Amino acid sequence: MKRIYVNEKWCLGCHLCEYFCVYANSGISDMTEAIKNKPFVPRVNVECAENSTFAVNCRQCENPICVSACISGALSKNDDGIITVDKSKCVGCGSCVMVCPFGAISVDGNGVANKCELCFSNSFGSPLCVTHCPNNAIVFEER
Repeated sequence: MKRIYVNEKWCLGCHLCEYFCVYANSGISDMTEAIKNKPFVPRVNVECAENSTFAVNCRQCENPICVSACISGALSKNDDGIITVDKSKCVGCGSCVMVCPFGAISVDGNGVANKCELCFSNSFGSPLCVTHCPNNAIVFEER
């Protein structure tokens, strides 16, 4: 299965991946409209640690502990191996956030789990964080 990988040596810390993530998951066709004066809740987050920056995103684990920890059944792994969130089922308990070993799940402004779904549910075809990374620090490949 193809996954997103980050080469932290190449990450500039520009946060463009976050902006394109918000845009990709907004359902709005104009990027300015999707972001301007709206809550900014990306599914990928750029972290800074010592002398490096890197994008943190869901690793789409083979045996996802977050799915097992979800008390409402809102998280599931689909046939393509992508871990998705059914926002209508999420009760906002935060169990998935606490057990994710990578810190890749957050809770959005509505108290619902928020995580990368590889742009599976939108019409872009591939993750926009990857296609718009100016330094190619984020890749979408099989390893």
